[in-house]
Amino acid sequence: MRVVTSGSAYLDIDAYACCIAYAELLNHLGIDARAVSSAPLNVSISRTVLGWQSSLDDYRPRAGDEFVLVDVSDYHHFDPLVVLEQVVEVIDHHPGFENHWAQKLGPAADILPIGAAATLIFQRWEAAELLPLISETSAALLATAILDNTLNFTGQLTTHSDIRAYEILAERAKLEADWPERYFSECQATVESDLIGALAVDVKRLKAESNLPQVFAQLAVWDASALIRTHRATMGHWLAAQGEDWLLNVISIRECKSYFLAEPLVSQQKLSHLLSIEWQAAMAVLEPALLRKELLKLGLAAPAL
Repeated sequence: MRVVTSGSAYLDIDAYACCIAYAELLNHLGIDARAVSSAPLNVSISRTVLGWQSSLDDYRPRAGDEFVLVDVSDYHHFDPLVVLEQVVEVIDHHPGFENHWAQKLGPAADILPIGAAATLIFQRWEAAELLPLISETSAALLATAILDNTLNFTGQLTTHSDIRAYEILAERAKLEADWPERYFSECQATVESDLIGALAVDVKRLKAESNLPQVFAQLAVWDASALIRTHRATMGHWLAAQGEDWLLNVISIRECKSYFLAEPLVSQQKLSHLLSIEWQAAMAVLEPALLRKELLKLGLAAPAL
């Protein structure tokens, strides 16, 4: 059995879509596969998405199973069900572990700077000449993951491949033209219904070599300014309890802006080392928006403070 899985902290729409759609493709190719995860789902998997006819498989890995990792390549953060020595493929778009997996897996390590890992899974379907067989649900999941991870195609890592993949998948899935606004608005409603829960499942703890704050939370919503006006104090108090070096990136899809919140001076200095931004009352606004993975790429390439 080939187990398609992702990270340990949480499952976002990109990881969720990739697990399900790639397991489906492998089964079409005659390889027994299951989409499996022990991680909690985060707010990017909206109410409508949860209502689609798709789900992870109820399967417990057995001795001898092989593992495919999607949307993650940092082996420190693999789902705990993964047996490292039995990883046979890694498909990801996050920087930092390209050389490690290239040495271990050769061409079975597909780690590329692209807007969404879902685009890489789409390309696998296309290369196998099986795209006409993809289920509407998997097409919708991959399309939505591309929307989310490219910030509705405004993110700096967005490529023509992402845009093309979305257009083909959205048509296959029969997604309506207003789906992007509906999707991101649903995500915002979910965030506001359980703000602390949303932060808790989308926070990452980074190492010193990232040149970024150690505690880095991110939320992508339709209207970030409205969210911050209402909930800034709550978010700040919770993040301050997580450590003395923290940053929150609230991405506003409607405005194509990032709202950075960081009360610790050391956290502000780290971000100012990477970006030309101005802090006012512990908040800085950047246009266009930047994703955490884009900031991580900048941080890893920057000289240490």
